[in-house]
Amino acid sequence: MSTTYSTILNLRNTDIALFILRVGVGAIMLTHGIPKLMQLFSPEPIAFGDPIGLGVEASFTLVIFAEVICSVLILLGLGTRLAAIPLAITMAVAFFVVHAPDPFQRKEMALIYLIIYIVLFLTGSGKFSLDHYFLKRKQK
Repeated sequence: MSTTYSTILNLRNTDIALFILRVGVGAIMLTHGIPKLMQLFSPEPIAFGDPIGLGVEASFTLVIFAEVICSVLILLGLGTRLAAIPLAITMAVAFFVVHAPDPFQRKEMALIYLIIYIVLFLTGSGKFSLDHYFLKRKQK
């Protein structure tokens, strides 16, 4: 019971928590990105906004890159800190630009994702990741 309220950092538990966070957020974000990827290859015109003035196609492609490619990288723990940057930018645009006029309940999911990607950027992927595996091999 005394360990429940301990403030001492347990690195093994932190690595497990980072693994669960990475795999969970990576898999869930793929459920947003894969339908967009399918829409990219659809013969129908792209129905997407241009929130920061890059053009519809460029905005859509960047969001697909973030939500699919970067999510897979985070899920695997490969280049996690770098992969978190486009995802954080995407969620910041979603929260502060796309959903700016919306009530908080409509935009809070983008804020939650943004916070998660900032945490992953700051912490990295943890021990249970390809980043750790490749770094460990490189150091030998």
